Amino acid sequence: MAGSARPRADLGPLTGLRVLEVATLYSAPQIATMLGDLGADVVKVEPPAGDPLRGMGQQRSGRSVPWELVGRNKRSVVLDLDDAGGEDRATFRQLVAAADVLVENLPHEARARWGCAYEDLAGANPSVIVVSVSCYGRSGPYAERPGAGTLAEAFAGLTSMTGEADGPPMLASVAIGDTLTAFAGVIGALSACWSRDAHGGPGRLVDVSMYEPILAIMAATIAGWDGASAPPRRSGSRVPGGAPRNVYRTRDGRYVAVSGTTDPQVARLLELMGRTSAEDRARFARAADRLRSADELDDLVAAWVAERDRADVVDALLGARVGVSPVNDVADLLADPHVTARGSLVQGEVAVVPAALPAMSGARRDPRPAPALDADRAAVLEEWLA
Repeated sequence: MAGSARPRADLGPLTGLRVLEVATLYSAPQIATMLGDLGADVVKVEPPAGDPLRGMGQQRSGRSVPWELVGRNKRSVVLDLDDAGGEDRATFRQLVAAADVLVENLPHEARARWGCAYEDLAGANPSVIVVSVSCYGRSGPYAERPGAGTLAEAFAGLTSMTGEADGPPMLASVAIGDTLTAFAGVIGALSACWSRDAHGGPGRLVDVSMYEPILAIMAATIAGWDGASAPPRRSGSRVPGGAPRNVYRTRDGRYVAVSGTTDPQVARLLELMGRTSAEDRARFARAADRLRSADELDDLVAAWVAERDRADVVDALLGARVGVSPVNDVADLLADPHVTARGSLVQGEVAVVPAALPAMSGARRDPRPAPALDADRAAVLEEWLA
């Protein structure tokens, strides 16, 4: 692969934004990936052995699927930053001076050794936006603790709220913590760029902890606790204060998710299920009454769903304007006509990947493949350091 510079016609809304990535593995590199999806010129600085993710995870056609996912829309330049007296340190500093945004997730020792502390980077480029990712943030007593998305999910309370009420806490089967971190980092990077570029503000340090974005999705649970009673606990697929809201098994062995918790939705659901007696209305029609009978209502919905195939349940509830979705697996997603029509998933060289987010007029959503190691050194140094 001679290089991977994106043709000019393919650039998106972040055309001209230069992003330097000095990060490894999954969460922090996703920040640069998302910026690259939107057209930023992302240069990934790799050690001589390459990002460890290149050799990790599922392999397909001799290539790492996680690397292809996270390495898309980037260019690779190898620099040996451990060689204190070598030219690569000087080249790195020149790249920092040319960058708009720098993304890093280095441990304290490596930041200090490579000159990647914020003060060092701002010395090379006072206007650079440094997005620094760590599990617990760059301040506080846990700042130097190692961590990952999984640990952030546990620390921030999400794991305690996941699972059946009478079972143990459970970790999610997908990388929620890593990906939420990436979204937070993108928001921080673009907000800091707006402050700098629209208002003449300075460069900034964007301190992205991995646990704080999870606190954002825990917000209602945290705010709902009175501080005196027992802390909130997991409740399976149900939520306190809303019924019916659950996952239900259909006659053909599939599942649907139903969320119809408003009074009008419940009225239409009761009519659909043939539960329109005065007694039923007294127990279920109003939210306050419904919560006192939530278990009974949940059982009624489960029994009604269990007598029908999934497609029929979905059609019936959609017709009644009650919130419902099939519980899709990956095969369902790849075959779904809506996902296909919107181009929500796109075929890369070795794997199907999510399209650039969000969909935007005039911007392409399909990615460039992840680069070969050091494939873009000549092009990057010519373009960035000219």
